[in-house]
Amino acid sequence: MPVDQHSDPFEGRVAAELRAAGGGFEPNLSALTTAGLARGRRLRLRRRAAVVGGAASLALVGVGGALLLPGGGGPGRDQSSVAADPSGTATLPAVSGQELIDTLKERLGHGKFSEEHGAGTGDKAGPYAALVWDDGDGASAVSVNLNRVEVGGDEARQLAQCPDKLLAPYDDCKSSRLDDGSVLKIVQGYEYPDKREPTKWWYADLVTAKGQHVSVSEWNAAAEKGSPVTRTEPPLDNAGLKELATAPAWLKAIDAIPAPPSQEPTPSAPVTDAAKTLAGLLPDGMQVVSRSKDGDGYGYVVVDDGKGKSLVEINVQPDMGDLLSDSIFEGAEDVGDGTMLVTREDAGDKDVAGTVRWTVDTVRINGLRVVISAYNSGGPHDAPGRDTPALTKDQLKEIALSSAWGPSRKDLYGQKSGQKNSDQG
Repeated sequence: MPVDQHSDPFEGRVAAELRAAGGGFEPNLSALTTAGLARGRRLRLRRRAAVVGGAASLALVGVGGALLLPGGGGPGRDQSSVAADPSGTATLPAVSGQELIDTLKERLGHGKFSEEHGAGTGDKAGPYAALVWDDGDGASAVSVNLNRVEVGGDEARQLAQCPDKLLAPYDDCKSSRLDDGSVLKIVQGYEYPDKREPTKWWYADLVTAKGQHVSVSEWNAAAEKGSPVTRTEPPLDNAGLKELATAPAWLKAIDAIPAPPSQEPTPSAPVTDAAKTLAGLLPDGMQVVSRSKDGDGYGYVVVDDGKGKSLVEINVQPDMGDLLSDSIFEGAEDVGDGTMLVTREDAGDKDVAGTVRWTVDTVRINGLRVVISAYNSGGPHDAPGRDTPALTKDQLKEIALSSAWGPSRKDLYGQKSGQKNSDQG
């Protein structure tokens, strides 16, 4: 269930909440695979956070922690092709989905297994194994997803970081470097960040020095969503998650994933710390209570103007000009320099009573999209503490149109700064 970035401007939030809006752990687990389970950039970046199209939801995707599984499509086509070893000196045979399932069962070691599903290293959906495991104390959904990430890249960095508690509350998170240079993060959290159901989601992300990424997840229910809890906690504690995530068989399987075809590099957002930039554009009288860590095009600040906390989110996305033909930009206003702007007002996407969210969504003539939203609460899961957001809609427009996010038409066409023209941006 890949997320359409057009309808999900805050995929960066997705990093941590990735699972908040995902599909269920069903007999057909293609959704679990293609969306990833940490859930790769389903989010990331995400980050996936929906602010568009009325009640479009934050399809949180991590970002925050962010797995981008190779390709798309569903499981079921284990191929016998061979893959290039990352070392470039050998070829490795493909690993089938059944082999990955067998490895998972072997590592768990005992109990009853059911609802077994998997895809191999030659499958477009990316390799994974998933099943329901009953160790004698209650059934638990368990899954392992495998992929590669860029060594030293933003995705690898985010996978090593604990989620932002404002966006995805959890009970415990530990990130540590292992003796071989790998980084292991283990999180004890919840399937639903607002804890409306008692389903717990515990997971581990292992990223090696070669960019191999192993994501292990477990729940205290036979399905990630829509199934009653069967036990107080998932079956594996931190030591058990570490042992499963660091099994050498997973790394060998990742090395057998075919290298993706070379692609043109994706243009990066013009800002590297969106929250810091946003904080610098706030009107006078706004105290910044907290803000997100350095990231790419997504960030947030929580402000207080003396009348209560208000969450403000920003997302900056390059190359989004084709979005102007989408229905969410129907009736958009041309602000005078080719930038198209729409304003929306809704109740947020977390079903919190009384929430008011104001959004300004813009696309510039060079395709740069800047989306900003403000809430009448200090977080997407918090009860409102004020009647309206701290920033007015006009203030949101001013921030969204700021040249701090990227070039205006004037910059693109070389207009002199002293020349008066309605095309200034």
